Amino acid sequence: MFVRFARAFVIMPGGFGTLDELFEALTLIQTHRIYHFPVILMDSQFWDPLLEWIDRGLEDHGLISPGDKELLVVADEPMQVCKHVMRASEQQKELAR
Repeated sequence: MFVRFARAFVIMPGGFGTLDELFEALTLIQTHRIYHFPVILMDSQFWDPLLEWIDRGLEDHGLISPGDKELLVVADEPMQVCKHVMRASEQQKELAR
C-alpha cells in the first residue's frame, strides 16, 4: 500500500534492509507492476560503488536492460531531492488527467 501512493523513493545509506527495499522498488518499476517514479539515492559517495557494480556487473553482462540504470537518480543535497520529487509529482499529475 505504501508503494502505491508514492511519488518517489528517497533511499538513504543503509544496510541489507535498505538494499532489499531499493531493489524491490526497482523490480516493481522495471516490470511495470507500479508506476515509474524516481528512486533517488542520497549521498553519491556512499552509492558510487553500487552504481559501478550495476554498470560493470549487471549492465555490461546483459543482466539488465541498458535503460534500467536510468531508474536511479543520485542526489547529494536535499534541494536536489526536492526538485526530482516535484518534477515527478507534476508528471504523475499529468498522466492521471
